Amino acid sequence: MKPPYRILGLQQIAIGGPDKQALRKLWVDVLGLRVASTFVSERENVDEDICELGQGAHRVEVDLMQPLDPDKKPAVHTTPLNHVGLWVDDLPAAVAAMTAQGVRFAPGGIRKGAAGHDICFIHPKANDEFPIGGEGVLIELVQAPAEVIAALGGGA
Repeated sequence: MKPPYRILGLQQIAIGGPDKQALRKLWVDVLGLRVASTFVSERENVDEDICELGQGAHRVEVDLMQPLDPDKKPAVHTTPLNHVGLWVDDLPAAVAAMTAQGVRFAPGGIRKGAAGHDICFIHPKANDEFPIGGEGVLIELVQAPAEVIAALGGGA
């Protein structure tokens, strides 16, 4: 059965560390990524630089994250590759279909993300109620805007 959504491509990777400046030295100063914006959230315990690689529909976000308080959760710095983000053409349909298939989502549901897109996360671990998880990887599903859907509409 064909799902009622399409995964269109890689939207982002998020890298965590105890000191964002060390991450920035490599990703911005050495590799040449551009800092597009910053995001700070007490609720998410994060101070992040949102960097860009590529342009248009082929733009990939590289988020450089450090915790506001290293002793609080979520601990964005304890897993160096914090999460992978995937563009999806219909986020609510994807969440509904995946939930029906037994995918476990992290708490918080669909909400606005740091870059302003609607997002939700597939939990890195399955459980008895939801037997499908990210197998150790936190996966962010990101609602693709119309121009990304048009450019990447061929699907995965």
